[in-house]
Amino acid sequence: MNLKQTRLHILRKPQNLASKAKTGVSLHCHTEHSKEMLDFIPHYAVKLPVIAHYFRKEQEKYLEKEGKGIDFSTAHWSPPLRGKDVYSIEKQQIEGAGLSSIVSITDHDSITANLQVNETEQSPISLEWTVPFEFGYFHVGVHNLPPERARELTDTLLDYTFNSESHNDGRLTDMFSMLNEIPSVMVILNHPLWDIELVGPEKHAILLKNFVRKHGKWIHAFEINGFRSWSENKAVIEMAEALGLPVATGGDRHGCKPNTVINLTNASTFEEFAEEIRETRRSEVALMPEYEHPIHSRQLQSFSEILKQYPDFVEDRRRWFDRVFFDIGDGKGIAPLSAHGWKRGGPPWLRAAIWTLGVLGSPSARPIFRVVRKKVDRVPRDESKTKFEKPDLGDLTPELLSRAV
Repeated sequence: MNLKQTRLHILRKPQNLASKAKTGVSLHCHTEHSKEMLDFIPHYAVKLPVIAHYFRKEQEKYLEKEGKGIDFSTAHWSPPLRGKDVYSIEKQQIEGAGLSSIVSITDHDSITANLQVNETEQSPISLEWTVPFEFGYFHVGVHNLPPERARELTDTLLDYTFNSESHNDGRLTDMFSMLNEIPSVMVILNHPLWDIELVGPEKHAILLKNFVRKHGKWIHAFEINGFRSWSENKAVIEMAEALGLPVATGGDRHGCKPNTVINLTNASTFEEFAEEIRETRRSEVALMPEYEHPIHSRQLQSFSEILKQYPDFVEDRRRWFDRVFFDIGDGKGIAPLSAHGWKRGGPPWLRAAIWTLGVLGSPSARPIFRVVRKKVDRVPRDESKTKFEKPDLGDLTPELLSRAV
C-alpha cells in the first residue's frame, strides 16, 4: 500500500532537517493547566501485582471509615510544567534541527496556557476538546482558534462537553460545522484507535466507526501519537490512507521531554499549514529518534517526571501530591492531596510504588524493555521498506468523508 496522503520520515539519530522542510510543527502538548482525570485508576490498580493488594486494603479502610467507596470520578492531576516552559522546550528541539518552529499546546478543555504563552510569543490558541459520543467519548485537537473569538468558541465547545442535556448528533454536527467554517482552524481526531473509554477494543472499534460515519467529514486529519505504540500508529496511518485523509502528529507530552513526533512543512504560518492539511490533504511527518525507544520505557520515564519533586517551583506545585486532586470526604472538597493531610506522599507502600516507577523509568532500565518489546512495536529502520496494508473498514469510504458545502 503506497502512502498517498502522508510522507513518513523515521529518524534514527538527531539531524538537521532543513533539507526536508522549512518548518517543524509540534502539536498536542500538555501543561499545568491540563486537568488529567484519574477515573481509570480502579481499572488498572486491581490488575497490578502487589499494588492490587494494598489498593483493596485502602478501599476497605475508606469504606469502613466513610461508609462509601473512594470517588475517582472527579479526581484528577495536572502536569508539572508551565505553558511557557513547554513552549520553550518544543521550540528548542525544532530549531535545534535547523527548522523554524510552530508549537500548538492543547490542554484538556482549556486554553489558559495558550493565552499566557501569547503574552510574549506568537502561538496558536488550541485545546484538546473532550467530545462525548454515544456510550463513550473522543479527544479532538482543535488548533488555531481566532484570537478575537477564542474564549467565545471555547465556551461554546465546553458547554457541549459538560452539559449532558445538549449531547446529540445534531448539536455535535453544529459544533464541527462551526469550526470547519473557520479556514484557519484545524481539527484532528487524536489517538483514534486508543480505547480511552476502557470499553474494550471491540466496542471502541464500533464507537469509532459510528463517530467517523456521522462526523468524519469534519475531521481534517487523524493523529499518530508520540505515546502510542508503533503498531497502533501504523494502523492509524493505514486507516487514514484508506479514507483519503492525511495524518498529523501529536506528541501528547505530559512530562519534561519534548514531543517525539512532529510535522514537517514548508508553510511559514499555522494558517498556511492548516490549509495544506485541509485542502491538499497531504502531510509530512517525522518520528524523532526518541520515538524508537520502547513505548513502556518512555511512558514510565514520563510518569517519573510527573511524580518528581521540583524544589524551584512555587510552593503549592513542588510535590506530586500538590498536583493530584481528590475529594476524600473530609469537607475540603476537591483539593490537592497535600491539603488533605498528605505531607510525606501517602502510605509507605504507595511511596515505594512511586520509587519503583522512577527506577523503571530511568534510561538505565531501557534495555529490559527492548528485550520484552513485541516485534510489531519495533519501529522500522527504513520508512521506504515499511509495509502498509489496506484495512477492512466496512462501509467507511473516502466518499463518506466528502466535505459538506
